Amino acid sequence: MRHAFLLGAAVSSLIPTAAWADAAEAPGNSPGDVPVIIVTASPIAHNQDDTPAITAHVDSEDILRTGGSNLADALSNVPGIAGTGFAAGASRPIIRGMDATRVKILENGTSSSDVSDIGPDHGVPIDPLAARSIEVVRGAGTLRYGSQAIGGVVNAINNRVPMALSDKPFSGELTGSYDTVSNTWQGSALADVSVGNLAIHADGFDRDADDYDTPLGKLDNSFFRGHGEALGGSYFFGDDSHVGAAVTQYNAKYGIPNEESYLDMKQTKVMTRSEFGLGSGLLKTLKLDGSYSDYQHSEIEDGEIATTFKNNEYDGHAELLTNAFGPIEGAALGMEYSHRKFSAVGEDSSYLFPTLTETVAGYLFVDAQPVEKLHLEASGRVEHVDVQGTPISDMHTKASYTPVSGALGLLYEVSPVVKLGLTASTTGRAPVMTELFARGGHDGPGTFEVGDPDLTIERANSLEGSLRIHSGAFHFDGSIYSSWFHHYIYGDLTGRLCDDDGTCAVDGDGDLKELFYRQQGAHFRGLEGEASLDLIDTTAGTLQANVLADYTRATLDDGSNVPRIPPYRIGGGVNWQGDQLDGGVKLTYAGKQDKFGAYDTATASYYSLDAHIAWRPFENNPNIEFAIVGQNLTNDVQRDAAALNKDEVVMPGRNVRFVVKIATF
Repeated sequence: MRHAFLLGAAVSSLIPTAAWADAAEAPGNSPGDVPVIIVTASPIAHNQDDTPAITAHVDSEDILRTGGSNLADALSNVPGIAGTGFAAGASRPIIRGMDATRVKILENGTSSSDVSDIGPDHGVPIDPLAARSIEVVRGAGTLRYGSQAIGGVVNAINNRVPMALSDKPFSGELTGSYDTVSNTWQGSALADVSVGNLAIHADGFDRDADDYDTPLGKLDNSFFRGHGEALGGSYFFGDDSHVGAAVTQYNAKYGIPNEESYLDMKQTKVMTRSEFGLGSGLLKTLKLDGSYSDYQHSEIEDGEIATTFKNNEYDGHAELLTNAFGPIEGAALGMEYSHRKFSAVGEDSSYLFPTLTETVAGYLFVDAQPVEKLHLEASGRVEHVDVQGTPISDMHTKASYTPVSGALGLLYEVSPVVKLGLTASTTGRAPVMTELFARGGHDGPGTFEVGDPDLTIERANSLEGSLRIHSGAFHFDGSIYSSWFHHYIYGDLTGRLCDDDGTCAVDGDGDLKELFYRQQGAHFRGLEGEASLDLIDTTAGTLQANVLADYTRATLDDGSNVPRIPPYRIGGGVNWQGDQLDGGVKLTYAGKQDKFGAYDTATASYYSLDAHIAWRPFENNPNIEFAIVGQNLTNDVQRDAAALNKDEVVMPGRNVRFVVKIATF
């Protein structure tokens, strides 16, 4: 705890002493600052600092340094973000304690179209190495993507369907890496070609990881083998118009730690992205985006297929964007249609019989500046959701819901260096197929789940305040939030054990934990922030100190704890960024999670010491880079409090990764 106290003292001392230094300087004027444009939060492109709710952004360099194995790992250094941590191939992002049906995973704004929301042992078939950036968005902009984004949106943005015509005929990138903790060999390649009005993109990755080492020994069956490819293109014509499409393939095999089974996952996906310029009148642009996915994974036991899960999904968006008029900088009127057909065949098919989910939605988003220094975002969404399935009663059931949602965000510029944000929202979410129709054992997470077809719409009423201080060498971004849920849907463990036939008892003979989906009120609240201070700023480079912290507390109305909430974190370090050499070290402390749900267990605190150094030896070609990255250098025992299998699974131990990147950009 002594180190945690020192880190906390560093945070509290850093803010008041540096917050108002160089107050006359405009934000973003420090050397090397490059404005980050956020495309997910609004149909109107904004700088990252100009949205009422704070957005997070990681670029391809961040992804490569964290390992690039899954989206949760790529976002591990972002305040408020954690991972489900179930397996090396299955760790889904958690935002402020919310996951699965409350966090929308997107690729280029369209659905990931998988079954990662059905079970924590199911991975997300999106390769982070292909992403040019990953954005995490909360606030009014999330209503453009659906009511299953109460916690937020994670959007992996790549160039598989080119959105701009490059002035270079060719650009490309090759990366390769090896890590010691799991004997992982990993490589990726991408290329972009422009020929006349045609832009073509291709990329691929390959990853081969053995069972990984932990401070307690090797974790059995934690391997990952995966590869994927994509080919796409766009044709540009007229004034700001283009049509494009891409085909992607994702294949992975990964083990379920400490079990004898593994998953064999395959997804073929077609994406289309088109944009039509409508001129300089009121109407500016019509966007048409869509995807179709054929997904399946088989759960293999003793060399035989035990169960195959299939998911066929259409997802289409149409969005009409206006030009500025009056105080309105832009408005978007959109529609969305999705059609999702799920089925399972084999031993676990009794867990969830075939389901069909259809969603039709309309939304309005307005971006305005009603007075000087005040930026306003407002959005509203109406959905109609039909879900068909067969609950444990064996009576085929159709449930229909029409959730209505709205949000308002305000950002006020107090001074050139200080901005205050406030976001208020009320979001309704329809129950999903597992919550309604689950009816049996699911061997992956080790649960026997029973849904309730009488569940009603879940509603979250939320408030969030944000503070930004960007004063020359000092940057601070912080948020405080609170969400009050009515009819919160959660998996309630009963403490009984069940066998595959559904015979359940306290201390029973089965090894499946009985879980019922129930509803009651809940309250999520917390805070998060990060700060940086340039200690040395010269023509040779910049030495910067960084700190971050986050905390989430979630309780049910009956006084019990919402299960599997990540603990608080606090950390800090220093980074040097120069023309030819980068380096840094960071120490993070994750607190003990002793506020756990019913029939769950506590999780011990741990430290994580990470470091990296990157060298670009050729002055005339800075896009050739060699890097060494160290993770968990203290080799501390780390367990993920949000993981359903945390008592059996320890996270990776000390790891050293060697990375090479060659690019033409």
